[in-house]
Amino acid sequence: MSALSENVMSSTKEFNLDNQIYKVLTLNEWDKAQALGVIITELDIKDGFIHLSTAAQLNATLSLYFAKEESVVLLQVDHSQTHDRIKFEAPIPTGNRSGSFPHYYGDLNVDAVSRVWHLKRGAFEIPIEVMFQAEQGAKS
Repeated sequence: MSALSENVMSSTKEFNLDNQIYKVLTLNEWDKAQALGVIITELDIKDGFIHLSTAAQLNATLSLYFAKEESVVLLQVDHSQTHDRIKFEAPIPTGNRSGSFPHYYGDLNVDAVSRVWHLKRGAFEIPIEVMFQAEQGAKS
């Protein structure tokens, strides 16, 4: 597993165990999102939806798509503001990944972010709260 260590929380909101949807952005993508007020990447534009991950899917997402980044931003998405526009669908692009992935259809405002972490290269260490959340989901 590739890794980023040292998670620095930069949001003042409490971590919410019920919010199990995440978006990973590069630093440039996060800067752009904050300036525009909307979270979207070139890949999202190309595919027609916002790519998201569950807590259990984060490790693979980080390893597959962010292995060359020195730092990334991990966003916890507020389910109460987004649930009606999220569809769980097959992964795009297809490949070794299976299961259903959360895809957000519409404009994902930065206001829908409940927590922000800045992760630095090291081991792509997921914040401990998120790891607990993934473990909780695995017990079900």
